[in-house]
Amino acid sequence: AEVRRTEASVKIQTPPPPGGSLLIYSTVRSRSYQPSAREIPPESSHPARGSRCLPRRPCGCAGSSKGAPRFCSRFYFCLPCKQRFRRTGHAEVLVMATANGLVHASAKKPLFTFGIIADVQYADIPDGRSFLGVPRYYRHSISVLQRAVSTWNKQGNIKFSINFGDTIDGFCPKDKSLWAMQKVLDEFEKFDGPTYHMFGNHCLYNLPRSKLVALLKMPTGSDRAYYDFSPCPEYRFVVLDAYDFSALGWPQDHPVTAAAMKLLDEKNPNTDKNSPDGLVDVDRRFVKFNGAVGKEQLSWLNDVLQDASDRRQNVVLCSHLPMDPGAVYPAALMWNYDEVMAIVRRYNCVRACFAGHDHKGGYSVDSHGVHHRTLEAALECPPGTSAFGHIEAYPDKLLLVGSDGMADTEMCFRSSDRAAL
Repeated sequence: AEVRRTEASVKIQTPPPPGGSLLIYSTVRSRSYQPSAREIPPESSHPARGSRCLPRRPCGCAGSSKGAPRFCSRFYFCLPCKQRFRRTGHAEVLVMATANGLVHASAKKPLFTFGIIADVQYADIPDGRSFLGVPRYYRHSISVLQRAVSTWNKQGNIKFSINFGDTIDGFCPKDKSLWAMQKVLDEFEKFDGPTYHMFGNHCLYNLPRSKLVALLKMPTGSDRAYYDFSPCPEYRFVVLDAYDFSALGWPQDHPVTAAAMKLLDEKNPNTDKNSPDGLVDVDRRFVKFNGAVGKEQLSWLNDVLQDASDRRQNVVLCSHLPMDPGAVYPAALMWNYDEVMAIVRRYNCVRACFAGHDHKGGYSVDSHGVHHRTLEAALECPPGTSAFGHIEAYPDKLLLVGSDGMADTEMCFRSSDRAAL
C-alpha cells in the first residue's frame, strides 16, 4: 500500500520487513491520501513543550492542564493526532505533518531495539485521582505492563527493557508494599530479556533503598543504585539514581536526610515541603518528592562520559527525574539538573536523556542538541488503553515507537556531534 504526497511517498508492508517499519500501527489499508491544509498547519513559534530548535506545528491538542497547546512535528506526534488520523479512515500509518512531506520508514536496520515503560505505580486499591484531579487507574496499570511485555515478546527483536521507576504507588498499603512490588516484578520476569530498573519517589515511599536495590537486581555489585551498560560497542546506557541525595529512602537520622531537608528549608518556605506554592519557574523543583544526584555519583558520571567519549560511543542517560525544563513541568525537575547537564556538556557523546515522573510526558532538544524525552505514565491509562513503547537505536538517531498513549518521537543526532567523536 502507498500513502502519497507531492514531495514524498512511503511504502507500507504488513508484516514489516526485518528491522521493522518504524511508524506503523497494525493493519494497513491501501488508500491514496493528499493531506489537507487543515492537517498541515502553518509554522508557529509558540514555546510550549516542543523542540526549541526544530520546526513545530500546532496540533490543537491540550498539552497541559493550563491549556497550553502541544506541537506535533516529524519529531513528535501526540495521541490525539494519532486518533484523528484513525478516525478519518486514512491508512493507519503515522503521518507526519511537515513541509517536507511524510516521514518514511528507515531503510537501515537498527543496531538494536529496546522496550520502555514508566510510572506503572501499581496498587491493589480503587481508582483515584492525583492532587491535580487527574484520574489514576491503580489496578489497571499492571495490565498495561502485561500488554507491554506481551508485545515486546511477540516482536522478537527487543533486546532489553527499561523500567523508569515508580513501580508501585505511594498509596499502596504498607503491609502490602513488598507483595505489590514482587507482583509487578513477576510480570517483568515474563519478558524474554533483561529489564533495567531505577528508583522513583513512589518506590521509596514504600520500601527502603537497601531493600529496593536487592529486589530490582541492580547490576551494581554494591548498595548503590546507579550503573551503566553497553548493549553494543556503539552505545552506552547510563542509569542515574535521581534520589541519591534526597529526603526519601534514607533513615530519618541519616546525614543525607538531614542535608536534604536543610536544602528544602532554604529553598522552599512552605510547611508542606511537597508543595511548590509561591515558588517561581524552575525553583518549583525544590519539593520533597524530587531529589538530586550526589557528589560521588557526579564524579562517577564524569568518568563514565569521559570513557564513553574515548570509545566514541553514543550515550543515553536514563533517570526517573527529567533534566531539562523544556521537557517537563518545573515542579518535576531534578534538583541539580543543571549540575548534571554541565557535566554532560563537557563531552559530545550524550545523545538523549529519558525520564518518567511527569505523567503527561514531554519532549525538547536543548541548546547543545541533546534530546530530552519524558515518558507518558502507564498509571494514567484508562482501561483498554496503554502507554509503553520501544526504541530503535541507529548510529545517527533514536526512534521511539509508542503505543496509543505514548507519543512517537524521532531523535536525530547532530552531525557536528557525531563528527566530534
